[in-house]
Amino acid sequence: MTVDRRTLLRGAAAGALGLAGPFPARRRRRTIFVAGDSTAATYATADVPQAGWGQALPVFLRPDVAVVNGAWSGASSKSFADLGHLDTILAAIAPGDTLLVSFGHNDEKSEDPARYTEPWTTFQDYLRLYLDGARNAHAQPILVTPVERRRFTADGTPYLSHGDYPASMRALAAATRTPLIDLTALSFALWSELGPEKTKDYFLWLDPGEWPNFPDGDQDNTHFQPHGAIELARIVVRAGPTIPGRDECALRDSSIPDDVLTWPPTRPAGS
Repeated sequence: MTVDRRTLLRGAAAGALGLAGPFPARRRRRTIFVAGDSTAATYATADVPQAGWGQALPVFLRPDVAVVNGAWSGASSKSFADLGHLDTILAAIAPGDTLLVSFGHNDEKSEDPARYTEPWTTFQDYLRLYLDGARNAHAQPILVTPVERRRFTADGTPYLSHGDYPASMRALAAATRTPLIDLTALSFALWSELGPEKTKDYFLWLDPGEWPNFPDGDQDNTHFQPHGAIELARIVVRAGPTIPGRDECALRDSSIPDDVLTWPPTRPAGS
């Protein structure tokens, strides 16, 4: 990657993240909005090196397309809508824009009625609010199944952790003729190929003293460090042919460095 290319990517990422909140009243660029949870969220300087795949999306998009990452840590499809975050996006989204919708991690939490949804009933009911809201605004919704966690048995065999939620989202996509990015299947294939040790370079596995924000280190099998966020963003954009502004050169570039990402002073949208 040349210096000019890296500078361009860094500038695109910084510019896109600056739009995350408050939402602009008028935009000249088509915009991709992200409704999701902590796996997609944008993180702040106090969280470095933690990053979400929504934070890395601008790396694989041309500068003429903006990203508004409204993903909210801890959110389910239910709580995101009930707390008004969906309304905030729908008040800003415009014809020709795109809405990426990715939930499941927190919908699974049956012990929390504020977030829990049943995969074949209320989960789909809430997701329809996102699909209908985007379409009413003449924007394009795209469903994104939840990214798979880092889960391996003692002998190194990977296993799935999201139960019926991905299948429910696939069925809803088919029933409503909504584009689908099967991030569950695609990420599971990547983790299976990499295995238990190499996946640690993608997830938030940090040694004590390695990062000032994590002095005791971390062993997080759900969230990501920059390399993981970047590669998941690559998967999302590559698997979404209707995503506007895809940068084919960046998608083919296997040497994009982790430091292409930037972290804002505070988390956009309170994510």
